[in-house]
Amino acid sequence: MKVMHYHFGKDGGAERFFVHLVNSLAERGVEQTAVIRPGRLWRKDIEGATRIVESNFRNLSLDRILLPMKVSSMARREKPDALFAWMPRASRLMPNYKGCIKISRLGDYPLRLDYFRNTDCLVCNTPGIAEHVRNIGWKRDVEVISNFTNTERVAAVDRATLDTPDNVPVVMSMGRFVPRKGFHTLIEAIAKVPDVHLWLIGDGEQRENLEKLAADLGVTNRVRFAGWQKDVRPFLAAADIFVMASSHEPLGNVVLEAWAQGTPVVSSRSEGPQWFMRDGENGLMVDIGDAEGFGRAIERIANDRQLGLRLAERGHETLMNQFSKQAITDAYMKLFASRK
Repeated sequence: MKVMHYHFGKDGGAERFFVHLVNSLAERGVEQTAVIRPGRLWRKDIEGATRIVESNFRNLSLDRILLPMKVSSMARREKPDALFAWMPRASRLMPNYKGCIKISRLGDYPLRLDYFRNTDCLVCNTPGIAEHVRNIGWKRDVEVISNFTNTERVAAVDRATLDTPDNVPVVMSMGRFVPRKGFHTLIEAIAKVPDVHLWLIGDGEQRENLEKLAADLGVTNRVRFAGWQKDVRPFLAAADIFVMASSHEPLGNVVLEAWAQGTPVVSSRSEGPQWFMRDGENGLMVDIGDAEGFGRAIERIANDRQLGLRLAERGHETLMNQFSKQAITDAYMKLFASRK
């Protein structure tokens, strides 16, 4: 089986899933080609699993003209079983090739459908996204196939790596520092819970503002900005609680990654987590933007070890039952083979 991927994402949860799926498909013997941006941090993680073609595919570049011709020629020459575009931008590159199924994967809610003029099937990673594309007029095929993550348990990082005492509760969060990720809400919550330390893994346009907020609230000594990390799992394994405070989160892949390392989760009531999380059963849920609510949830778990263990165990069960590598890879393999 042959699959050609078009992916122009940067660094984050969607990119981690791309790496996981490409490697899982390679394990199944799928021959793959991936067109990606140059200089991606995760490039080396797919080098053994796929042939790599690098291009920026920017509007004001020669690639914007030449790359569509190149991928169309590659499809005609190599006759893949599937062309697979990741998100709307990459879907604009989809050639009008009739010899295989053409798939666009969506990890968020598209505003319009004209990106997908050459797409046969939209793969949505939550039922909410699938409902949305139908509501805005999509008439072709829709499949709901979610994400999986690496479930291997790893050793915890030494807390001294982030200048953190061993005897304090550690809360962790991660992602791109943009307003919708709610890191400002989380810092405000930490200010309400004495002794708790916060690790923030990632970077982005809001970093300076977040550092200033921590200083203004007097918690600079309890907040660690750790930057992007090649492997977030040791940090998750070392944390006592994982918090996702996003105001908009179509799925919440970071929740799955936390559960994989046995870390209890507190999440906002954003779109994705409301699909698979149950408040008080496999995690604690808080209203979007409610810093006091996040503070109370963090304090509950920090003060009740048995609660944290129970939430982590139930979360891991959800991960394995609903988001397993085998089931999701099987679903993609079935789709790739569905028609030409």
